[in-house]
Amino acid sequence: MSASKAKVNQADIPVAQQHKFKWTDVLVQVGLVLWAIICLFPVYWMFTFSLKSNEEIFGANVMGLPQNWLWQNYTRALNVGHMGQYFLNSLIVTVVSIIFVLLAAIMATYAMTRLQWKGRKRMNSFFMLGLTIPIHAAIVPLYTTLSRVGMLNTYWALIIPYSAFSLSMGILISIGFMGDIPYDLDEAAFLDGCGVWGIFLRVIAPLMLPAVSTVGIYTFLQCWNELMFATVFISKEAYKTLPVGIQGLSGQYTTEWGPIGAALAMATLPTLLVYIFLSKQIQESFIAGAVKG
Repeated sequence: MSASKAKVNQADIPVAQQHKFKWTDVLVQVGLVLWAIICLFPVYWMFTFSLKSNEEIFGANVMGLPQNWLWQNYTRALNVGHMGQYFLNSLIVTVVSIIFVLLAAIMATYAMTRLQWKGRKRMNSFFMLGLTIPIHAAIVPLYTTLSRVGMLNTYWALIIPYSAFSLSMGILISIGFMGDIPYDLDEAAFLDGCGVWGIFLRVIAPLMLPAVSTVGIYTFLQCWNELMFATVFISKEAYKTLPVGIQGLSGQYTTEWGPIGAALAMATLPTLLVYIFLSKQIQESFIAGAVKG
């Protein structure tokens, strides 16, 4: 009986309306494919750009595949352009900054949301003021301070500012997640004999893993692509990061753009890998942070 009703209901739908639904789906799929092509084209262009000579880049083969695949551009970028050293410097600065931001953000959030003490709301407001200060507005006072304490041309000249300017957003993200953790878990852990640190390490920290991934990705993007601080605070070759090193590959009179494209590809690769392997986790963490109760 239900099958006959389904047939009747299907027959009652006008043919034009059925075609309309199908054409709508087709248009949506076509739009998504076009958008994917638009988003992926810069990656394709950068990869092919890194394997061409100047004649192909500025000639008739701007968009097509390389006629001669110049893999030696990557070797020249690593050896002549010192991209290996710049990559290592960026990795050190970024990883240490992420560790500092994660530790400070999670612990500060725990203190301001789970512990009762006078002035915690004012302290939260103080941290949130960091979101209103542009990172490049502090170049002059930071340069003066770092110069007086002898930290210029060191890793710490970048790690400390990067961590400080990423901390406010890290706390803001962490507050959204920690607010969803029931206080009953704290009380149960306290009854079992856990102190403040025990509750934090055994209850709160494991439940904050989605926030950790979100804050880590945000801090990574902030540190890995930053140019202004790295240009002003670092002048020695031994401590330059990737953005500064790539900028220095462009000569005053003649420039070989193939090795520059190879350096850009190497600098972009970590960001692409982070997106490929962690995009689903980041999306789920944002959804989890948006759901209350």
